[in-house]
Amino acid sequence: MLRRGRFREVVQRQLDIFATDQAALLEEGSTADAAWTNADREESEELFGDYQLVMDAVGERLYDIRESYAGTLDDATVDGYREVFNRAALKRFRRFAMFLEEGE
Repeated sequence: MLRRGRFREVVQRQLDIFATDQAALLEEGSTADAAWTNADREESEELFGDYQLVMDAVGERLYDIRESYAGTLDDATVDGYREVFNRAALKRFRRFAMFLEEGE
């Protein structure tokens, strides 16, 4: 049986690099979230659309990181890696990583 701890370190490094490389996008997401949640009724729909675009971009980048590495693994280990990645990404970037749950 393979231990999921096997991928913990590589996933942590991947997410650390992601957080550094995508800091501006993550900040844009936080700003967009605040904008739509604090908007009045007339503006909230448009601002939510802007927020959703940023969330999708973040989620897609996390998905791309996951799948790039997953493509290097054999069939016996790939599901374990994806599970560890998803859990860590959702824990660290909860609101940004919902795409991983939908895009499995």
